[in-house]
Amino acid sequence: MQSNEIPPAIKTVLVLEDNFIIAMDAEEILSSLGVTEVHVATNAEQAMELATVHSIDFALIDVNLNSDTSFLIADAMIARGIMVGFTSGYGESFPSPEHLRDVPRVDKPFNEMTIGSLIAAAHGQRDH
Repeated sequence: MQSNEIPPAIKTVLVLEDNFIIAMDAEEILSSLGVTEVHVATNAEQAMELATVHSIDFALIDVNLNSDTSFLIADAMIARGIMVGFTSGYGESFPSPEHLRDVPRVDKPFNEMTIGSLIAAAHGQRDH
């Protein structure tokens, strides 16, 4: 697999991002990487509803949602068996809870290579 390719098992991705422009960029990047279905949620409630209605292979989750974090949503996705990766505009200055420190993270702005690597890292963790 090249660095910007994602595992073939990743066909449906949930994007949880409260910034519409960034969410649309993520959708375009994921489509270019071979994802066949991208579902975009702008808040936690939408994300949970989409995860209930659709079979999600991977969730790309913004760490900071307005005035809240998305760590509880990440926990819920992981509990459902969905692989998770975080995006952040804060870099390492926005620490994850201890139990989520191994979740792969990519800084914004992201691109095809960084998102592809993020998904590949999450998939690799699941295989171990």
